[in-house]
This record gives sequence, structure tokens and C-alpha cells, in this order.
Amino acid sequence: MATAKTGTTVSIHYTGTLADGTTFDSSQGRDPLSFEMGKGQIIPGLEAALDGMSEGDSKTVTIPADQAYGPRQEDAMQQIPRASVPDDIPLDPGTQLQMQTPDGRAVPVMVADVTEETVTLDANHPLAGEDLTFAVEVVKVA
Repeated sequence: MATAKTGTTVSIHYTGTLADGTTFDSSQGRDPLSFEMGKGQIIPGLEAALDGMSEGDSKTVTIPADQAYGPRQEDAMQQIPRASVPDDIPLDPGTQLQMQTPDGRAVPVMVADVTEETVTLDANHPLAGEDLTFAVEVVKVA
């Protein structure tokens, strides 16, 4: 039976939860997630946990933040003048926006705080700093 290793295409069903038990993502009701091992298409800790598993294998694994989306980076927080944001842009805390870097790349950010003078934008991944638990089942290895 084929096992998950670098170069194989693996399909999994999964449910991802936070330390408090909150589900942040799941493939329930959807097609399995398919990816090629060794290509960096999923978080490193989950890929490492799947290495050597075969079709039909299941496990639950906790991935530390540094093997998931990394620690929260304070330098990923940026304050900009409130006056520089067009009036039609919603600025409720938690709103997802996109910024453009000087070289033209789009960067997703979240509105973290708004005052009369400034808007604080957070470019950290929403799951940065979180240890993640995944219940996974290997559906196919090719």
C-alpha cells in the first residue's frame, strides 16, 4: 500500500481545532484536500505528521505554532493615518482588507484598531501564534 512521502499526492479529510476546541477549518461536506508532499502546500507540521501514513490511516496531532503559521510578529502591525483611507473602505475591527506593497504584491491584512487619527492593520496570519490540532484521515495516496 502506498505511503505518504515526498513526491506523492495525498488526499485527506481533516478537522482543525484551536486549543479551546473551536473548529477553525474542516473538509467535512467537501472534497478531500489534495496536495503534493514536499512542495510546501500545507503547513510544515501537518506535512511532517502525515509522512509515512497510508490510505485509511487516521490520527490526531497537535502542531505547535512554529510549525504552523509561526509566531505573531509585532512588526506585522502597521499604523496608518485614518485620513489616508478612502471613506468607502469599511474599517470595523476584524474586517479583512488587502494592501499593496511597493512592488505590487497584494498582502491580506485585518483591521485591528481604529481611532480618530489612525488605523492599525495586522498582516499576521489569523492563526499565527496558535497551536493547531488536526484530526486527519488519509483518503488516498498516489
